[in-house]
Amino acid sequence: MIDISVKDLSKSFEYGEKVLDGISFNVESGEKVAILGPNGSGKTTLFRILCGEISPDSGNVTLAPGKRLGLISQIPVYPYGWCVEDVLKYAQREIWETKERLDDLALKMESDSSLSLLNEYDRLLSWFQARNGYDADFERDKVANGLKIDRSMRERPFALLSGGEKTRVNIARLLLEDTDILLLDEPNNHLDLHSIEWLEDYIARFKGTCLIISHDRYFLDRTSSRSIELSDGKVEFYKGSYSFYVEERQRRFEERLKQYEKDQAKIAQLTEAAEKLHLWAFMGADKLHKRAFSIEKRIDKLSTSEKPKEAKKLSARFKEKAFLGDDVVYADNLSKEYSGKVLFSGLELLIENGERVAVMGDNGTGKTTLLSIINSDLLPDTGYVKTGPSIKKAYLPQIVSFIEPDLSVLETMMYECRIEMPEARSRLAAFGFRGDAINASVSSLSGGERSRLKLCMLMGKEINFLLLDEPTNHLDIISREWIEDALSDYSGTMLFVSHDRYFTEKFATRIILLENGRIIDHRGTYSEFAEWYDRQKSFENIKRAEAKASTPNSFRSERPKNSRKALERTEKQIEALEKKLSDIETEELEYSSDYVKLLESENRKNALKDEIAELYAKLEELDA
Repeated sequence: MIDISVKDLSKSFEYGEKVLDGISFNVESGEKVAILGPNGSGKTTLFRILCGEISPDSGNVTLAPGKRLGLISQIPVYPYGWCVEDVLKYAQREIWETKERLDDLALKMESDSSLSLLNEYDRLLSWFQARNGYDADFERDKVANGLKIDRSMRERPFALLSGGEKTRVNIARLLLEDTDILLLDEPNNHLDLHSIEWLEDYIARFKGTCLIISHDRYFLDRTSSRSIELSDGKVEFYKGSYSFYVEERQRRFEERLKQYEKDQAKIAQLTEAAEKLHLWAFMGADKLHKRAFSIEKRIDKLSTSEKPKEAKKLSARFKEKAFLGDDVVYADNLSKEYSGKVLFSGLELLIENGERVAVMGDNGTGKTTLLSIINSDLLPDTGYVKTGPSIKKAYLPQIVSFIEPDLSVLETMMYECRIEMPEARSRLAAFGFRGDAINASVSSLSGGERSRLKLCMLMGKEINFLLLDEPTNHLDIISREWIEDALSDYSGTMLFVSHDRYFTEKFATRIILLENGRIIDHRGTYSEFAEWYDRQKSFENIKRAEAKASTPNSFRSERPKNSRKALERTEKQIEALEKKLSDIETEELEYSSDYVKLLESENRKNALKDEIAELYAKLEELDA
């Protein structure tokens, strides 16, 4: 069944430039589709047309009857004074309205057992059960916890939240509304790594249709199975994940380039033949003109093909300074407190020559602080950092600033790097700053453009230790690939903070996780670390469960009454979910040869296991 049908869609904005130029495509029910293309290619415009926010110039969009569509970037206006919990409950309003109606009907049926009342009650009860109405509170808690919307945030007025917090709540609202078609426009911009991973798992289990715009390539790999690329107003289709798209796009480019070069060679050959035939025709063989004209028609057909364009690659490379020695950085007994919170203490770290170390952790765990201390921009509360004698550092901060913000890009390059205009122009051009772009003031640049300019300035220095704080933040996919091209040939030592798991997987040879004020140090790639980390968490959950099973009841009886009630309630929820899990496994025996039902059953089991794991974590907090 087709959920979305787009037919001959066109849209133009200022100066008559067509953002979308007669595009057509269908999206089947349940598909997860990545919408790809450079900034300005019309991805968000397409989403705004799909949800009816703006109208196309021509063409039409058809949604399957009865299907509900939701766009994350659309944040509704709520009544004055509503808190986050009100917003989340409002997303489940149909469930609560149905519950009220069921309660009313139950009261009426005590004195009136008419068939019409019974029929209405049965119909509403079926609807209520199909949407897991009895688990509505639990579902709301699960979604809120997954997106790090804690209890204190749920009690705050929605209007007073930051933009990022509103986006997180809006994602939760959209997921709770039981929407059939999700339009996700950069959904992970304001999420930490754990929330992103939770959202990935949610989308993987989501039975509806998803269209996803994201610069997070790892996220796209895990959530999409098909890609639609927007470029120059047109669309191109790729049946596969983002990684497949990258390889297939390059293969198609090379194939088109080969065909173009073949056509050009044929055009040259035919042109020479036609010229000779015309010459011979002038010498008396008039009939040869006709043959020459026929050849020229073939040339015209071949000439219609355009040379395929490839995204420009970054042509600059880092200058490297030879390093003599093994130890690049040694940190001993580092501690740092910020606003009364201990970020880390007793931290020890040794980084050796040639290592690529990724620093990871939730927001607020001290990743940027650690880089600032190692770069000597910030002093630790205790301990010290020692660097090798021949170390030459370069630091790309998360928020880039310049000495003179009113200077142009070209002037800034010349002023801060102490170079002449020809060299400045050449280096800027290698980073995509050409034409009028070099005359723009640096204060007017976007966050991504500032990072690109700063990186351009760093590349002129001889360095052997590179510190990067979120180097791909604010960058589109093409710009991220530029930076990766530049770093691919860099053989020095690198220490970086990044939420971009695709970038981390490509470069990291070692992962340092800041968690609860301590360091978890793992040598290997990001995927190896993630696999190891998941195993450790599973072992910890098993140990907790075993410890709880062996805890005498007398210890629990000493707890406050409210705490005991919460503990008992959580244990009952776990017991109920484990009963559901057991029932599903029993049902599987009945359709052991039905692959589709078994697959659905497996998805349900995985969802239940996730809920049970979350409840065990909650149980641990209550039992602490």
